[in-house]
Amino acid sequence: MKRRIFALMLIAVLSCQVFAKDWQPADGPLMTPWADDVSPDNVLPEYPRPQMVRDDWQNLNGLWNYAIVEKNAAKPSNWDGEILVPFCAESALSGVMKKVLPDQALWYRTTFDASVKNDQRKLLHFGAVDWKTTAWVNCKLVGEHVGGFDPFTFDITEALKNGKNELVVKVTDPTDKGAQPRGKQVLEPGGIFYTAVTGIWQTVWLETVSENYIESLKITPDIDKGVVKVIVNTLEDASVSLTAKDGSKTVAAAKGRSGDVIELSVKNAKLWSPDSPNLYDLQVTLLDGAKPIDSVDSYFGMRKIEVKKDEEGINRLFLNNEVVFQYGPLDQGWWPDGLFTPPTEEAMIYDIELTKDFGMNMARKHVKYECARWYYLCDKMGLLVWQDMPAGDTGRNEQSKENFLVELKAMVDTLHNFPCIVMWIPFNEGWGQHDTVEVVEWMQEYDPTRPINEASGWHDRGSGDVSDMHNYPGPGMRDVEEDRVVVLGEFGGLGLPIEGHLWQSDRNWGYISYKNKEELTDAYVALLTAMRPLIGKGLAGAVYTQTSDVEIEVNGLVTYDRKVIKLDMDRSAKAANKLYLAPPTIEPLVKTSQEAEQVWQYTTDKPAGNWMKPRFDASDWETGPGGFGTAGTPGAVIGTEWRSSDIWMRRTFELDRLAGDELALMIHHDEDAEVYLNGKLVKKLSGYVGSYTFVPLPEDASKYLKKGTNTVAVHCHQTEGGQFIDLGLVLLVD
Repeated sequence: MKRRIFALMLIAVLSCQVFAKDWQPADGPLMTPWADDVSPDNVLPEYPRPQMVRDDWQNLNGLWNYAIVEKNAAKPSNWDGEILVPFCAESALSGVMKKVLPDQALWYRTTFDASVKNDQRKLLHFGAVDWKTTAWVNCKLVGEHVGGFDPFTFDITEALKNGKNELVVKVTDPTDKGAQPRGKQVLEPGGIFYTAVTGIWQTVWLETVSENYIESLKITPDIDKGVVKVIVNTLEDASVSLTAKDGSKTVAAAKGRSGDVIELSVKNAKLWSPDSPNLYDLQVTLLDGAKPIDSVDSYFGMRKIEVKKDEEGINRLFLNNEVVFQYGPLDQGWWPDGLFTPPTEEAMIYDIELTKDFGMNMARKHVKYECARWYYLCDKMGLLVWQDMPAGDTGRNEQSKENFLVELKAMVDTLHNFPCIVMWIPFNEGWGQHDTVEVVEWMQEYDPTRPINEASGWHDRGSGDVSDMHNYPGPGMRDVEEDRVVVLGEFGGLGLPIEGHLWQSDRNWGYISYKNKEELTDAYVALLTAMRPLIGKGLAGAVYTQTSDVEIEVNGLVTYDRKVIKLDMDRSAKAANKLYLAPPTIEPLVKTSQEAEQVWQYTTDKPAGNWMKPRFDASDWETGPGGFGTAGTPGAVIGTEWRSSDIWMRRTFELDRLAGDELALMIHHDEDAEVYLNGKLVKKLSGYVGSYTFVPLPEDASKYLKKGTNTVAVHCHQTEGGQFIDLGLVLLVD
């Protein structure tokens, strides 16, 4: 009998091994280079909580049973197949790639071995599950949780037995049919919204702890006082011991009680910054008298972030008491094969390295937050993070507001200790925006160590520490303010579809699209060059859209599958690194009509082909003050009404010396414009802008200028909507 049982067990084990070996992801539209490294016995194996590390843990990632059934149905007796945890059911790497609708439930089942001792507790951790989770161990309910992004823990000690244990999990998710925070996922993806995510999407793991144990840490550096403040939260009150180390060298030690603020003096601290991301190790020990009963390894960075005025009285972002212009991409955190979940840690490292290689020092994590290891990598590699709250149609009723506030608090609690996070953004572009002033006031009181950006783009209620506009393609900025710093929360969106690396073959989308890498790089460098003068006016940070293509969006620095970098990195990084230098002095050569009317010759009848030449006879053209257009066009300063489809304009100006440095236009065009200097075409502009914008000219444009009298000419073409044209010429002098 025993031999027969052993034989059956051996067959079962071998069958599982064969299945694991033969496992394949579903056939998704695109796969990243790291998909080949994913297998049932090697799924995100890293310790998932790097700021509170224990040795005794067990990773439960791998193949589980799954079933998709009616929402109110009982636990399935038959399973649909196997799913690779922690990839969501809709992803290719889950091996399932099926929708889970709001009226359905996704059930999971797995088994694990455990031993139970009288003086220990067993904790079941979920990195994140979208959205409502109920879990049973050995048919005993162990906990429920709602929230799609925050980690949570169930104490499963009382449900365990020695040996084999069964874990069953039920998940429901209304996606965009509910009022919960969900980010950009929708049931019918399109445009800037993406495939839904349902179920487990971060690591699931077990941990063994003592009867009294360390539940969480709150770590707050104070570089001005040279201390780091630590609160150790425990199940029961106890004595704790803290030791801070720089490598193998102990730099501080202290003891205190759990729940109290304990200060560690860190003399002559090595400060954390993007250029020098110094981290100190922190060892935390829980004591029963003199006996250690629990311990965790953590870390911290000594850094300070604040909004205050520079020497000229303009509000800036200060890092460690120095002005640091913050520039980086809109980082959606989406993957074609894993959706919310990166295939491997190496994939996360790639995105962060790519960002830094492009000369960026920051990323805005957009309406999503990540697993703890992503922030740990940003801490280690030196990348600042502006953190969005996941968006949703919140604010529609009191329950949705409560959902939002519960998950907002969970986000701040979860991410508080990461030094890389230097800004909170509760709302994006009015999506679910509600009670803005009250929400911001709560956040400022709850976490006074970081600036609060009340809303990135759209509806500005005047609260918080940051005034944030969106301007596509831009760049642009709001007026400087007395109490808030001014940033450009989104700009760019320059698109380039790369055949063979597209989520779908047609109907791909970008704010402006280009034909090749060279054109795209030229346009990108022009945007950054145009941004430099705005920094001199008070712009303190900017976010370029975006890190990678995402589904039908093709405006990334890299393709969605991360296989093709779409811009010339050397040129792009060179332009980005100039943003951190002193801004250029602006020397006007030809003034716009933005502040005072400037007179132009103009005609709306198509002129002769040499109309832009200096010697062209324009004596029969009309004269009038700029700008030219229709009232109501955003950002327009109307001097002369223009309503026809086309206008041609000329103007002369004097130079007493040849122009050097960077030559640029200050232009507001709606729509297409062609600009000539002394008869030579120096810039073609398509589309429209909503305000006066700096546009750098090619490096050789200055050779068309001469001492004495010069001619600037422009043709603007209008198709629909508002219309306007006005321009000037400036030198950007470093």
